[in-house]
Amino acid sequence: MRLSRYFLPVLKENPAEAQIVSHRYMLRAGMIKQQAAGIYSWLPMGFKVLRRIEQIVHEEQQRAGHIPLLMPTLQPADLWRESGRYDDYGQEMLRIRDRHERDMLYGPTNEEMITDIFRSHVNSYKDLPLTLYHIQWKFRDEVRPRFGVMRGREFLMKDGYNFDLTREDALHAYNRHMVSYLRTYERMGLTAIPMRADSGPIGGDDTHEFLVLASTGESEVFYDSAVTELKLGDRAVDYDNREEVAAICAEFTTPYARTDETHDAAVFDAIPEGRRKVGRGIEVGQIFFFGTKYSEPMGATVVTADGSRVPVQMGSHGIGVSRLVGALIEANHDDKGIIWPEGVTPFSVGIVNLKQGDGSTDSACESIYAALKAKGLDPLYDDRDERAGAKFATADLIGLPWRITVGPRGIAANKVELTSRRTGESEEMSPEAAIDRMAKIYAEHP
Repeated sequence: MRLSRYFLPVLKENPAEAQIVSHRYMLRAGMIKQQAAGIYSWLPMGFKVLRRIEQIVHEEQQRAGHIPLLMPTLQPADLWRESGRYDDYGQEMLRIRDRHERDMLYGPTNEEMITDIFRSHVNSYKDLPLTLYHIQWKFRDEVRPRFGVMRGREFLMKDGYNFDLTREDALHAYNRHMVSYLRTYERMGLTAIPMRADSGPIGGDDTHEFLVLASTGESEVFYDSAVTELKLGDRAVDYDNREEVAAICAEFTTPYARTDETHDAAVFDAIPEGRRKVGRGIEVGQIFFFGTKYSEPMGATVVTADGSRVPVQMGSHGIGVSRLVGALIEANHDDKGIIWPEGVTPFSVGIVNLKQGDGSTDSACESIYAALKAKGLDPLYDDRDERAGAKFATADLIGLPWRITVGPRGIAANKVELTSRRTGESEEMSPEAAIDRMAKIYAEHP
């Protein structure tokens, strides 16, 4: 992609309405445009990041054996009346009446609809276990939408639902989701800590939130610093192995980590003082086990081996896909702009031409661009007729992890400058070496 042909409406000044870093930089970097309170258009670069996050979520869900589908944004109110949630959910639900006077709603979540799909097509215990998920737009009519995509009214969410014969089977599904979420966040360059939480309107006794530490987080969190050092890394996980999956969950949930809603001061104070940490966190996902809360009132049952009929055990599991874009920026920025982790960056590397119109420099940039594309990378070539300072400022603002700077003097010596956005360190090397370095780095971030 050449920047002269791209749609990237960057802003030089900080927008007055943006109160937190992610909102400010998403507007300044031309990622989003507000259309109404808490409702945004995703402009090309923002949409690119959103799709990268979505792809990682899909890959890790399917690696864990979960099956994608797609449910609609509008739902019939009668399903929610069956579960008893239609009147209980409150004013956050956007209720709609169609031309035939039928009550509808813009879905804030999909427990009822997925239960209806299940009961329509599954009858036998032999079809279990089953986990279905989708990534779809949701709407919750927040009384005070703020902080950009961090607390919007319309948002993109992955929500998944497991159906199991026994409580033990369903708790394995819960654990399986926890591990798949841990891997998902790690691939994005985030440390997301699973914390015991409150179930809210979803219901159920077992639930964990995943929180990213950030000073602008909406939740106060109390944790043992040892939990921030845990990583799955590249270890292989057999998601069908219950003991292995449970052991990983225990590894990540044994160190103390709770939100203020479930905080236990006595347990916290037993942690060595140097490891007791208090901070703020951004919620980026939550998993629930709620048993037969929906299957029983809605008649989602299966025939067992002895011929009896029982309601299935269920849980639900959400990842805030659009919210993650904001969380990533809150966790990865400096005073110049965004610093994207390699796993989610909209473009893998920026190419800055210091003297647009110079034959040798233009030719070198075109060759580097083509070579990076041939390696399967996605470069952004700043070929605008702008001064160098403006190009560097744009590159820093939009936060690409790497920059290759090309100028006439360097090309005469067969050198370019490779710069890390995160460290600010630059190194001179041949164009071929810079291309190979990029290919090697991104081979580690598929």
